[in-house]
Amino acid sequence: MMKNPIKKHRHEQTVLFYLYLCTVKTLLFMKSYLLMIVICFITLQSSLAQTFTGFGGAIPDNQQPIIFPLYAAGLTNASLDSSFGVESVCIDITHTYDADLQIWLITPDNTYIELSSGNGGGDDNYTATCFSDLSTALISTSAAPFTGSFKPESPLYIANNGVNPNNMWLLYIVDTYPQDAGVLNSWSITFGPNVGQPFMFPSSNLPIIKINTLGQSIPDDPKITARMQIIDNGAGNRNYVNDSVYTYDGYIGIEVRGSSSQMFPKKSFSVETRDSLGANLDISILGMPAENDWILNANYTDKTFLRNVMTYHLAEQMGHYASRTRYAEVFINGIYQGLYVFMEKIKRDANRVNISSLALNDTTGTAVTGGYILKIDKTTGSGTGGFNSAFPPYSGGATPYILYDYPEDIAIAPQQVNYIQAFVDSFESALHGNQFTNPLIGYAKYINDTSFIDFFLANELSKNVDGYRISSYFYKEKSTKGNRLVAGPVWDYDIAWGNADYYNGQYTTGWSYQFNNTGDGYQVPFWWAKLLSDQAFANKLQCRYDQMRSTFLSTSNMNNYIDSVSSYLQESQDRNFQVWPILGAYVWPNPSPIPSSYAGEINNIKAWISSRLLWLDTYMPGTCTVSSINQLIAANGISAYPNPTSDRLTVSSGYGAIQSATVLNLSGKTIRDFKEINAVEFEINTSTLSTGIYLLKVISNEGVSMLKFSKL
Repeated sequence: MMKNPIKKHRHEQTVLFYLYLCTVKTLLFMKSYLLMIVICFITLQSSLAQTFTGFGGAIPDNQQPIIFPLYAAGLTNASLDSSFGVESVCIDITHTYDADLQIWLITPDNTYIELSSGNGGGDDNYTATCFSDLSTALISTSAAPFTGSFKPESPLYIANNGVNPNNMWLLYIVDTYPQDAGVLNSWSITFGPNVGQPFMFPSSNLPIIKINTLGQSIPDDPKITARMQIIDNGAGNRNYVNDSVYTYDGYIGIEVRGSSSQMFPKKSFSVETRDSLGANLDISILGMPAENDWILNANYTDKTFLRNVMTYHLAEQMGHYASRTRYAEVFINGIYQGLYVFMEKIKRDANRVNISSLALNDTTGTAVTGGYILKIDKTTGSGTGGFNSAFPPYSGGATPYILYDYPEDIAIAPQQVNYIQAFVDSFESALHGNQFTNPLIGYAKYINDTSFIDFFLANELSKNVDGYRISSYFYKEKSTKGNRLVAGPVWDYDIAWGNADYYNGQYTTGWSYQFNNTGDGYQVPFWWAKLLSDQAFANKLQCRYDQMRSTFLSTSNMNNYIDSVSSYLQESQDRNFQVWPILGAYVWPNPSPIPSSYAGEINNIKAWISSRLLWLDTYMPGTCTVSSINQLIAANGISAYPNPTSDRLTVSSGYGAIQSATVLNLSGKTIRDFKEINAVEFEINTSTLSTGIYLLKVISNEGVSMLKFSKL
């Protein structure tokens, strides 16, 4: 390959100074003049920045990557480090839709450094754009044509890892959307002493996760093999970056995860714990039950780091499974990546979505009836098999598409496909029909309506712009263990709770289920509007909301929870925003005004939640009566009678054995606790209870149910 001409910056005054200095030293020390000339020459060469220019050319408009080479030669530094390395990378690109472009630098040792991806929206060109770690302007929050100096999406100092710079460097560009072509006019790399330095700190109050990719870049798909070490010295103890005792030290598979979030410079990852042979390894991580599938969530657009964790916490308080979470600080290949949430991936498991396993040969009788996990979601990534809803949405837009999540589309038998499609079709037909409120032939035959009520509340409390139509999970147990479609687990709320500047997500008024943008490819199923047209369902919804508002959903409880978590994250969020200085800057889809501090972000979400709750207090449909409370109790397969009661309350399950039960007051304090019941019916002596309203938490084969009863 032909070498490029070497273009060096000429600093004439500096050169003359060093030559003069060398002459004086040579006259004074004649006996060592050869040594001094060598030293001076090295000093001269090492102190000056040198710029090398690479080839340009057309950027294909076909979603295929193209690589532009640059050959560096003549640098006396045989390896790059923190004192001499990559100072900057400059590009000049003509393109009429900058957000289509992904631009990476590839080092001689095959390290990928993300310069800019998906930035600039529909604006044009990178005009004399330089990337430098020392710049204060983020490329990800700036506007095209990006003229000047910008901090790249990944730090350039990653390249300064001992690699020999006298070699081939590559610029990797992908045009991700085929409509408008572009041209790389020129590009260059400057090597010198003015390099960025890795961010370091001695210790954290959070667990520390270290990932070594073994010289590989982390792709979108498939997972690469890497090594993960976790430092977690226990609650109340500091975790030191240089600790050598690990709670996990082993292999993982890792890949970039997410759909729209992949455009952010701080990436989220799917992690799979593995043994030394590459097989899945079920193991407890950070105190969570043993499994092998995990997620490292970056929360880049959610500057509170609260929205997902808070929603999962609320779902747990409602009595449902939600992904367990732990905050942690993450290093990849020795480079600090910031504050993350380590969490469980939604999966069929005894400690996650606890439904029956379904083998490929379970194709007849009871075996074929469950369990299944379905989702309404984007069809990006792997696992896109599924089926369309039998009925169009009330919005008039595209018919929702229902995907197989468990079993995966590559592991589901044709008989299982036929069964679960027929079950969902039967539910939709019953709900759509004129007799939809009939308890025997209507929708109640097919769904766990308490789970649908709670799923509705999770999406409406948070005013989730993706609610019901994206990242929406459902599951079904087999016929002997409930035989109902259950809504949940809840998932992906980082642009909820007032964190979206589109589809009215920023406002505390209005309903998410009344989605009205027919141009969007993802629509809300007709289910929710039709369910709310049933007065009995609406009444149960009001009762459930009242119950939650009087306990864990009170404004003071919500504020206390937020304050507790934000206090716990105080030092780690500060480090995160030193590496990712986006406080006060727009990150899609943050609504305005954008707080300029972490405290401002916390105050903002608390104010939004307070206002949202007041609106829901006024406009929540339905009327809560004693009859409605009884209907809510019976609907989940659990009945408690008589209600109200004076001295005895009989609790009965229609779907299998009751395992345990707890009586609580409306503040959530335990009054009575019953363990190891293991019966379909049992009796509670209520004669010693004070007059009032109580909550009853029941754990059965159907799951967890939270009921309300009155003591006369």
